[in-house]
Amino acid sequence: MQSENRFFDDLAKLVNGAAGTVAGMTREFESNARERAKEWIGGVDFVSREEFDAVKALAAAAREEVELLKARLDALEGKAPEPVTKTVRAAKTKAVDKDAGAE
Repeated sequence: MQSENRFFDDLAKLVNGAAGTVAGMTREFESNARERAKEWIGGVDFVSREEFDAVKALAAAAREEVELLKARLDALEGKAPEPVTKTVRAAKTKAVDKDAGAE
């Protein structure tokens, strides 16, 4: 025997409709939240890892150049025995390598 109770049929239809509506609202909320996050992140000035590494390398090169210039300035002011330049440093390194190879 099958009972025909319209109340439960109507209640089931109502619950199914509400579940569909809630699922649709959830999807809409998630898509809106994603859009807002993309807008916010796009408006903030973030740098990529590659850009950061490039600037870091430039800063390291600038620090090395400052040290060389300080050493040259000290040499010119008479605080160091001889000026230190990249060519002098390279020449000294080659001379030390030749001496080490001769032994």
